[in-house]
Amino acid sequence: MIDLWRKIYTLDSISAFSSAQLTMAIKVLSHSVLVAESYSANLVVQTLGAKAAAALDQELMSTGAFSIDQLMELAGLAVSQAGGDGLVAARHLFYYGYRPTIFYPKKSKNELYQRLAKQLEDLEVPFVDDFPTAMKSTDHIVDAIFGFSFSGEVREPFPDVIKSLQETKIPVTSVDAPSSWDIENGPPKTGLGSSFMPTALVSLTAPKPLVNHFTGRHFVGGRFVSPSIAKKYKFDVPPYQGIDQVVEIGPSEQKL
Repeated sequence: MIDLWRKIYTLDSISAFSSAQLTMAIKVLSHSVLVAESYSANLVVQTLGAKAAAALDQELMSTGAFSIDQLMELAGLAVSQAGGDGLVAARHLFYYGYRPTIFYPKKSKNELYQRLAKQLEDLEVPFVDDFPTAMKSTDHIVDAIFGFSFSGEVREPFPDVIKSLQETKIPVTSVDAPSSWDIENGPPKTGLGSSFMPTALVSLTAPKPLVNHFTGRHFVGGRFVSPSIAKKYKFDVPPYQGIDQVVEIGPSEQKL
């Protein structure tokens, strides 16, 4: 699922979307106050491999007593997770004064996803089928196609979307993993997705090993992990400020 969004008040142009504006936009996406401040980019952060990330999610929904609905909402506040949580992010974007447009070509039959889509339809948020045309009228793209469990080849109808993402000059924020990247090894060595480097990455819960290959601005959104769970999985929860749901961090140096 892709959210294409435009701010109601005017941005000068796509090319003029500065790093300060990007920081501010990500803060808006994450239920943050509009303040032009940035947090330390020098934090050392441990990464969480695919198996550990899946186990952590299961623990949050068992001993942590979170429902999947709750985790989707929290992930949506931190820009969204892949698929259904991208729908949550689009709803928050609407209420923060943006005009999201959603490219969602493979709609899920899951009841939870259907309810999320219905909420957006009630807000008259448009769902589009023509991704290239929608890109012509957007200022920023939120890439929420695949999650940390993605592996293998990119299947239809997404190859053309990935090609557009790696060629566009529009800023792109990827959620948890840039689409087409392997969660452990980063971008493909050749072919589709090999040159895709989004403007920003928002890691959910904890960074994944692929961040070792990422060169853009990196944020973590996971302000729902208890100290005991973080200790068990051997990663540090970054110092979130105020009511922010994301924090900007530096390069990762450790892997679980």
